[in-house]
Amino acid sequence: MRVFVAGASGLIGSQLVRALRARGDEVRTLPRFRSAPWTLEGADAVVNLAGASVAARRWNEEYKQEIFDSRVLSTGALVEAMRASRPRVLVNASAVGFYGGRGDEPIDESVAAGGSFLASVSVAWEAEARKAEDLGVRSVQARTGIVLSRSGGALGKMLPPFKAFVGGPIGSGKQWFPWIHIDDEVAALLWAIDREKLRGPLNLVAPGIVIMKDFAKALGRALHRPALFPVPAAPLKILLGEFAGELLEGQRAVPKKLLDSGFQFRFTDVDAALRDLLS
Repeated sequence: MRVFVAGASGLIGSQLVRALRARGDEVRTLPRFRSAPWTLEGADAVVNLAGASVAARRWNEEYKQEIFDSRVLSTGALVEAMRASRPRVLVNASAVGFYGGRGDEPIDESVAAGGSFLASVSVAWEAEARKAEDLGVRSVQARTGIVLSRSGGALGKMLPPFKAFVGGPIGSGKQWFPWIHIDDEVAALLWAIDREKLRGPLNLVAPGIVIMKDFAKALGRALHRPALFPVPAAPLKILLGEFAGELLEGQRAVPKKLLDSGFQFRFTDVDAALRDLLS
């Protein structure tokens, strides 16, 4: 299979490219959006993981527009490029931020969108990806949670305070923490490429979801460190501005469609996942 990947240099994309090549697929990596025209000649599948990091800097109106454009406009351009090639499937990134903050409500793929900024981005992002269906291209919107990887990402930002014995939960610690091990994230993306019956939104989160307080405790256990020093909401809002609200509101997302389709997670327990990543 010939697979074109946008966002191939990122945390998830680099691992996905390695996995695709390991199983014998031909991989073509696409340039950054607007740096060169996108052509998809000969593509069997397209995976779009492109998008500016939501945590790279404090949000202002300019950066919020960059977050929006790097996802929505790039997906629209990719779908437009498919008119000439008509691949079999588009697996397009999205996020569990689609749901906004929902408290303790279990969230499967049938739940409606929330009202936060990231929810509005995800709604527009997925709408562009669904346009591929009009071209006869199966479209999957991968609503990914917090990817745990030894290569960085959210876990990389959490490690320094824990290693310095000052780690702890963010905010109240009662918000849900929809995590997924990087190996399961990549395996789920491959599953979405290969399963002809999978289409539409797909929650990419581990079934063993925990609240933030319990995740912090598990991280402390993996590092043999205490998890006694929470990050209060007030200074977090001063430091991060509007983005702090996204961190303080979790989603109790469940991977219903993945499990119903027969997908088997390697890591359903957060302690086992962290031991694997940090050993």
